[in-house]
Amino acid sequence: MALLELRDVQAGYGLIQILHGVSLTVNEGEIVAVIGPNGAGKSTTFKVVMNLITFLGGEVVFDGNSLVGQQPHRVLRLGLGYVPQGRVVFSTMTVRENLEMGAYLQRDPAKVRAAMDYVFSLFPRLAERPRQLAGTMSGGEQQMLAMGRGLMMRPRMLMLDEPSLGLSPRFVDEVFDKTVQMAQAGLTVMLVEQNAARALEISDRGYVLELGRNRFEGTGRELLDNPEVRRMYLGGQRAGR
Repeated sequence: MALLELRDVQAGYGLIQILHGVSLTVNEGEIVAVIGPNGAGKSTTFKVVMNLITFLGGEVVFDGNSLVGQQPHRVLRLGLGYVPQGRVVFSTMTVRENLEMGAYLQRDPAKVRAAMDYVFSLFPRLAERPRQLAGTMSGGEQQMLAMGRGLMMRPRMLMLDEPSLGLSPRFVDEVFDKTVQMAQAGLTVMLVEQNAARALEISDRGYVLELGRNRFEGTGRELLDNPEVRRMYLGGQRAGR
């Protein structure tokens, strides 16, 4: 059953149109990867779901609710979380304070505590340093914190935008491992990822965008085995860890 559906979505930044009819579906319980070259419209797709850019046409539906015209905080309340690219954290705030900011819409202290306990169980490194200032953490640790903050409202679905970008190999492995763990715990995940092969390896399905349009779609394995996808987007190599 579709949890998120984009139908012929057109969007952009002011007068500059980036998406020219993107359609995709994310079913409950899936990991879905969105890959493609720079400028394909991958991150723009996430931003239009969150109503952060200019919507020009089509339809965006989450759990039966149209998201068109919804304010970002209302989208969050519906159960859709978003972790933007770039390890965006509040650098002068502590780990705990950053996580609390992720739950700013939650008025029940017990639910905030339960969410923080879950985040600390998923990311033990954060549990070890709740009073550390976020700005003093490594890039990988900041990415863990950003992902943890995105979980604080206990969303039904989480969108991860380039979660492995700029990380050391060790933290790249951790990002993908944690993504799988979140999915195994029942979370639906959609990720935009420049590490296309790794993303498809862990994904149930994937979409390839190019110039703001759908180019390919299929299961993660189908896309990994597609010679044209390999040649154009995976450096001509079969995926393998």
